[in-house]
Amino acid sequence: MPVAASIFDPSNANFQHALWAALKGSDQALEPWWADAEQGLAALQVYRNTVHKALADALAASFPTVLKVVGPEWMQEASVIFARSYPPGCAVLVDYGVTFPDWLSRFEPAKEMWYLSDLARLDRLWTESHLAADTPPLMDMDAGLLIEGFDRIGLQLIDSARLAWFDHSIPQLWQALRHSPSEGVLELEAVWQAVLIWRPSHEVKFMCLSPKAYAFLAACDAGKSFAIAATETSSVDDPIDQSIMFSELIASGVFANLPSLEIERDLL
Repeated sequence: MPVAASIFDPSNANFQHALWAALKGSDQALEPWWADAEQGLAALQVYRNTVHKALADALAASFPTVLKVVGPEWMQEASVIFARSYPPGCAVLVDYGVTFPDWLSRFEPAKEMWYLSDLARLDRLWTESHLAADTPPLMDMDAGLLIEGFDRIGLQLIDSARLAWFDHSIPQLWQALRHSPSEGVLELEAVWQAVLIWRPSHEVKFMCLSPKAYAFLAACDAGKSFAIAATETSSVDDPIDQSIMFSELIASGVFANLPSLEIERDLL
């Protein structure tokens, strides 16, 4: 893009604001930096298209279930509209789109597809889990430690763990869209579903949770002791055996360590 070299400084805040205004559609924003306005405008059009396509491609890669529902053309157009208002916060585009799910819930063309933003939220949680710091999972536990300090011991979730719940079968639909090769029509049910997304090693995993399992993990994630989390969970209406549930969750690699918590016994 031809520029007036004597005043061009890419670190200049005024230039940065003008460049983003130009990318969003203002043809005159960069005129003070152009040596030749006609050539500058032509170059801007090319650069604008390149940037928007790169951001749209990044969103399509980060939200594959949304892409599968709406198709490439709809996704491309929506992504360009989103990109014009929400620039990336860093050069690593794999993390781009943190506000995309909320934006979809307000996007008028997606109004009839009310579930689309929830699918996008699960896609985003998958990305967050994928990018989270590695945490060695706790694969075994000293039962005596829990018995002796059950009111002081907390089960901390690994950094990649993400929890979510929905009042429709969104997790089941998301799992089918993301992992199933089937192109069949899937229907949403008005049933409560919770999900855990986590990365115990190199692969992001997904698990639908029972009400008790979700309640227990949510309590642990809130920093409550094992005893308080177990007590709160026991009141949840769910036929699952609680001791078996604890063993399965521990074996899944979702817990990181056993920090000592200063929690008074009278809170139980």
